[in-house]
Amino acid sequence: MLRFVYTVLMYLIQPLVVLFMLGRSLKAPNYRKRLNERYGFYCGAVPPKANGVVIHAASVGEVIAATPLIKRLQALYPTLPLTVTTVTPTGSDRVKAAFGDSVTHFYLPYDLPDAVNRFIAFVQPKVCIVIETEIWPNLIVQLKKQAIPFIIANARLSARSTQRYHWFKGALHHIFDHISLIASQDNVSAQRYLSLGYDAQRLKLTGNIKYDLVLNDTLMQQVASLKQTWVDQRPVWIAASTHEGEEDLILETHRLLLHKYPNLLLILVPRHPERFNMVAELIKKHKLTYVRRSDHVTPDSSTQVVLGDTMGELMLMYGLADIAFVGGSLVKHGGHNPLEPLAFKLPVISGKYTFNFPEVFTKLLQVQGVLEVNENTKALTNAVEKFLDSQELRERYGNAGYEVLIENRGALQRLLDLLDPYLSQTV
Repeated sequence: MLRFVYTVLMYLIQPLVVLFMLGRSLKAPNYRKRLNERYGFYCGAVPPKANGVVIHAASVGEVIAATPLIKRLQALYPTLPLTVTTVTPTGSDRVKAAFGDSVTHFYLPYDLPDAVNRFIAFVQPKVCIVIETEIWPNLIVQLKKQAIPFIIANARLSARSTQRYHWFKGALHHIFDHISLIASQDNVSAQRYLSLGYDAQRLKLTGNIKYDLVLNDTLMQQVASLKQTWVDQRPVWIAASTHEGEEDLILETHRLLLHKYPNLLLILVPRHPERFNMVAELIKKHKLTYVRRSDHVTPDSSTQVVLGDTMGELMLMYGLADIAFVGGSLVKHGGHNPLEPLAFKLPVISGKYTFNFPEVFTKLLQVQGVLEVNENTKALTNAVEKFLDSQELRERYGNAGYEVLIENRGALQRLLDLLDPYLSQTV
């Protein structure tokens, strides 16, 4: 009954959804493109080969998490068709940047039965793998009707989502029965799924595949090349994946730091591309000189800020830095992945709002692999100063965090072992 009400509401709100998408497209024009895909219409597009795999990665963060998995699948199952779906244009851009034409990409349609059925008929997958947290009742039910397994990989469930799902726990039980496997990235999320009534026999704890991050030779060569032209012995700190409310504080911090460290360079990378221009205006407001990465202009000695406004280059930007602040943590967003800077052995600074990655940050705090600060300019300024003043402290925090990264590798192989029976089966 609840799914019926949910479906009726989904249909009723579609005019508002379309208006919302058109409104967002005023700042990010890609939101009004390919709207047909969001309703399962493909307008002459060539379908992928049947009996492949759908990997759904909602936006940029999930695409980044899924990238090592997708690359391993391509190596292990070279003839297996892979279709990667997203819901945001930025996620779409990230898929294209990472994989080009080696995978098929479409937007996942809205969770409407007719749209979902058109999508399934068009792609004809033999398994659907969702990355991290996506529970769409109609998609799950329609896949089950066609005997197509639905799997949540690297599964993460926040406290807020758990609380909301508890309101519908009885109705969710039927939906959960249709989920073939949940591979949880941490024990906290695993216990939350179990508290909602998911079958313990079909829940496996694999760990977070983001720990299996490897720095390849191509990336390291790019880092070395840019360091020669960009940095030239300058101290560099990066503020990455930042959100509204954080950039003002970061830029004010940088302005204060410049009094003591006049050649300090800040690389500022907002999380969402639609905010790039807004953040550029903020930099001007703070009267700081800057260049945009998208202009491919080499910063000179007078450049105080580099605005990272390109897609797919965050790891490159981390490679240029001496200190990393990971955003989404000074505001109540829940934080972002701290493992990427740790791969470079960078000391990491974070705000206190890290509830999206509870186990990772708990481990890092235990070993002094992250420095946690309050959401004010003084605290952030003091934290950056500490690291700038002490190479020994930078190395100690960076090495401690890197050890956490190394100790927790292996999640990707555990996940692949669980997926193999689904991927190897013939249809």
